[in-house]
Amino acid sequence: MLILAALVLDSILGDPHYRFHPVIIVGHIINYWENVFYSSKNGKVRGIIFLFCVLLTVVMTTSTILFIAFLLGKYVYIAVQIFMLYSAISFRSLQAESNLVAISLSDGNIDKARLFLSYIVGRDTKNLEEKAIIRATIETIGENYIDGIISVLIYMLLGSFYGQAVLFAWVFKAVNTMDSMVGYKNDRYCDFGWAAAKLDDVLNFIPARVGGLIAILAGGLIGFDFKRGFSVFFRDRKNHKSPNSAHGEAAFAGLLGITLGGGSFYQGEFVQRPTMGDNTKEAEISDITNAHKILTASVVLCAFIILFMEGFIK
Repeated sequence: MLILAALVLDSILGDPHYRFHPVIIVGHIINYWENVFYSSKNGKVRGIIFLFCVLLTVVMTTSTILFIAFLLGKYVYIAVQIFMLYSAISFRSLQAESNLVAISLSDGNIDKARLFLSYIVGRDTKNLEEKAIIRATIETIGENYIDGIISVLIYMLLGSFYGQAVLFAWVFKAVNTMDSMVGYKNDRYCDFGWAAAKLDDVLNFIPARVGGLIAILAGGLIGFDFKRGFSVFFRDRKNHKSPNSAHGEAAFAGLLGITLGGGSFYQGEFVQRPTMGDNTKEAEISDITNAHKILTASVVLCAFIILFMEGFIK
């Protein structure tokens, strides 16, 4: 029930922004060990050591917090676990931040929409037109639905089998945060970030596929085209340089009947990628709202699955 309590808390409160948020602390840990180990020489070896040190630090820090909470009593221990699980989930924040883009577009303020979009995507947004902004917003919903929600919940559930839901969740979050900070194929991180990027691919491999199927089923249950979602998912789910990123996007594209993907500019450089979806209609602002409906339905379905699985564990 701890996972469900955390999920409900996130659904109500969203992700608060404060300087001691666990993700920010993990970011500081990553920065510290990067400064210790980074070098342009022996990058992969140093990156593996860096990865090990970050994970060890996160495990020790998380375990220490839980141990102190345990010593302070049963209810403190439960409250700390729920708080740490809640802090690892990004459902409400993903919905809220992408909704700011939709609201700005509805108000006719494309510059503001570009600004809000720049907070949640890595591509250049300053020259994007309305249709491209809509597609980019739905793409980030589909992609972050996996590693910000589904993967986290799966590792929480897996950890529950061993009474370590919090530890499993934050080990995954540490790897995912490392990938977002050092997992780039550029001159600085191509070798040093290799191990973190590969481990993130491994940890997201099953959740990406499970998450795509959950989205299709949930979308079908609330009236979206299940058959098209299923067809597009299996046809286009590998249309990305990452082995996992396109699974969520393909599911959303199929359910919404639009095309996602294609080329984008990143730091002034055009990067081409395949498309996903059947392009049965042009992307509209309402498609962001519909993506939110699919996202919410998917999270609700996950909650029922977790409830069933936790009952099975007991």
